[in-house]
Amino acid sequence: MFGKKIAAPENILILGLGGVGLYLAKRLIHEEYAITIIESDPKLIMHADGQIDARLIHGNAMSINCWKEADADKMDYLIAVTDNDAVNMMASMIADRFGIKRKIARVRSLEFGNPDSLLTAGDLKLDLLIHPEELVAQEIVRLIKINSSNEIIDIAQGEIKLLATGIDDLSPMANRNLKEIAGMYSEFPFRVVAVARGITTIIPNGNQVLLPQDHIFIMAAHEHLPRLMELTGISKSRQQKVMLLGGGLVGTRVAELLQRSVSVKLVEKDEQRALELSLELANTEVLHGDGSDGDVLTMAGLLDTDTFVTTTGENETNIMTCLLAKHLKQKSQPKNGKAKDCKTIALVNKEDYLVLAATIGSDIALNKKVMAGNEILKFIRRSEFLSVAHLHGFDTEVVELVAANKSSITKKPLSKLDSFFHDKLIIGAVFRDNKWHVAVGNTHIQADESVIVICTSRHLKDVRKLFIA
Repeated sequence: MFGKKIAAPENILILGLGGVGLYLAKRLIHEEYAITIIESDPKLIMHADGQIDARLIHGNAMSINCWKEADADKMDYLIAVTDNDAVNMMASMIADRFGIKRKIARVRSLEFGNPDSLLTAGDLKLDLLIHPEELVAQEIVRLIKINSSNEIIDIAQGEIKLLATGIDDLSPMANRNLKEIAGMYSEFPFRVVAVARGITTIIPNGNQVLLPQDHIFIMAAHEHLPRLMELTGISKSRQQKVMLLGGGLVGTRVAELLQRSVSVKLVEKDEQRALELSLELANTEVLHGDGSDGDVLTMAGLLDTDTFVTTTGENETNIMTCLLAKHLKQKSQPKNGKAKDCKTIALVNKEDYLVLAATIGSDIALNKKVMAGNEILKFIRRSEFLSVAHLHGFDTEVVELVAANKSSITKKPLSKLDSFFHDKLIIGAVFRDNKWHVAVGNTHIQADESVIVICTSRHLKDVRKLFIA
């Protein structure tokens, strides 16, 4: 068995309401955890008071009296996400003295918490240490290195694949509902499990019609992926040339990780920083220029680029430059020719802009706060279900869990349970006879079977209810 059985919600102490703290509180409260927050900024306390149903304590995270007021000795988790690395690390040691079993901290510096660091995560009494910039850089590198121009995510130990692709006017799936599409490709089972349309994420049923400009995730068994890609007209092409805009922490780290395996160009607006990077990144071509200028991008070699990544500190620059890059690539193609695709990835620091960025400018938008938060959520959820993946550009989670005996999900075949979870979730796959199988309408989930579920983030609690007795 690979999934986890559902456990009761637990008590969580969060230090810090800025960014990650508020994001986590909203998600965890929605999933019915009991949340207590210590925050020193009264403005953040007032802002959060009208948004979340949590116990808010105005005070210093280093004050033992505040910890006592928060009933720290009754907490199951500490999440230290203040803006101060030292406070977050020290908080873990204080939490250890209070007997809090599981401790999580956000630390921006890469000098702490690694196995070869002077102070490892174990030394700091931490169960999980989050480096936000490193998380984002590693994810960008993963997306660039995937062996397709479309994103492919491995789940269920690689036996099941999630393929992300766009629907254009010429796609054989365009303007057809999912029942028709399943009939067209009936030689093997697969499921369209999520649709991004504009700024909306749809968990589709069989009557859902796919439209041009939709982005979709398709689930299929590993052995059927090549055939699915062939039948649906999805091509595979390796990416070789990458252009990065912005030489900050994330952009520099991406260049460091990529420069020995692919051709990397980095465009930096600040002349002194560009000079420093040219000496620091021996295998990266560093260019000085304003990347929001189309002529600069063209001269830098955008038209021959496979992936364009924006990592400046300005949301609007990152989003709009991705849109500009797409426009320049399309404009450069002959009238009767097919434009060479350029995947764009934007770093977006404002959560509200994430879906908007993926809709109007970039193929994928990443947010340090959301990624750090999701990594923490994944760790916490291990007690009740295993988070397999978060689908970028979609407000959607892929989770794995075990069906409890006499739970609602075990009572009928999936086709007869649709009214219970219509538009909320999709049962994607089930582990049966020592193998993962893509679930279809007549699949009947049995007690103690591991199941992969796709749902919108706000419906995780509905998943929990469906799988408990």
